[in-house]
Amino acid sequence: MKSILIIEDERSIAELQRDYLESNGYRADIEVKGDIGLRRALEEKFDLIILDVMLPNIDGFEICRRIRQTANVPVLMVSAKKEDIDKIRGLGLGADDYMTKPFSPSELVARVKAHLARYERLTGDKQNSQDSLTIRGLTINKLTHQVTIRDQNMLLTGKEFDLLLLLVQHPNRVFTKEELFERVWGLESIGDIGTVTVHIRRLREKIELDPSNPQYIDTVWGVGYRLKV
Repeated sequence: MKSILIIEDERSIAELQRDYLESNGYRADIEVKGDIGLRRALEEKFDLIILDVMLPNIDGFEICRRIRQTANVPVLMVSAKKEDIDKIRGLGLGADDYMTKPFSPSELVARVKAHLARYERLTGDKQNSQDSLTIRGLTINKLTHQVTIRDQNMLLTGKEFDLLLLLVQHPNRVFTKEELFERVWGLESIGDIGTVTVHIRRLREKIELDPSNPQYIDTVWGVGYRLKV
């Protein structure tokens, strides 16, 4: 059974989320304090974390940042804050998704299912016997999730890794933002394709010597992105 940690200070909301998740076959734990939620996220094994932004003691942005220092577990941030800057900040810190309150519990469950399925397919993919792919000094290992460039290990989030793997597996192929969003996030009818732009920017900051003049992830203006070889 997949286990989910809900870090949410409004207990009634957290309990509603838990009830819907449990009715769909998941085990869900609730923490209403940010510092305790962070400790559990770092010390215990969870398959996905639902993280509220506004929390006592420590906010969701800082929790997400500290989780991403050591783990690539899927993180779904939720918030009543509707400003784009907050969404961009959350995704930039490594969140895999960002939902704005109010939202329906059924949409939350749909997104949880999509992220878990995507992560499971990525980590469990054994179809290609070539575990490591290398392009111009960039090496990506599908089994260990290690990414090495210029002999340095890069720490990527789950979605950053998924996005980079897709591009590396199809060198020189141009993907539209819509294609990348559907294939990496698996949410064709819900969500914001601006998420793709944020993750491409974060990838460039990590793998490019000069993100403003990328040598790996190329923008094809008016179309999308490709990985150059």
